[in-house]
Amino acid sequence: MRTYPHNSPQAAARIVALAMLADGKLCVEEILALDSVQAHEQLGLSAHQLDAVVTAFCEDLRGSPHSGWGEAGLVDPRTMAGMMAEIDDPALQRQVLRLCISVAEADGLVGESESLVLGAAVEYWGLQREMLRQEPSVRTVQRV
Repeated sequence: MRTYPHNSPQAAARIVALAMLADGKLCVEEILALDSVQAHEQLGLSAHQLDAVVTAFCEDLRGSPHSGWGEAGLVDPRTMAGMMAEIDDPALQRQVLRLCISVAEADGLVGESESLVLGAAVEYWGLQREMLRQEPSVRTVQRV
């Protein structure tokens, strides 16, 4: 598995690619979801560069003895930890997590393998509290 510089657009995009491919297939809803939020621009890449990262990740998976297309987890835990470790900027971590959530929810069903990727990101980056926060407009106070 290739490595990327810490906090680089490519390292961030590869984690998004992991979320896209977590269930063993790439669906059009996921691509449209990323296009609608202009994920490539958010990550500091051109659309072509984002596609190149996804393609390179697919090549790495095909060459890895630990990958399992269609199984609950494309990469082994050690590889996943290495990928997550390449992103240590808290703002970038939150941004990548939001993009991964967009991808996972794009087809209306968050599968087990997608949940594993999201859970790994939350765990490795210590974003448990972030996941509990809601937008102020969503919160309601009920008095009894």
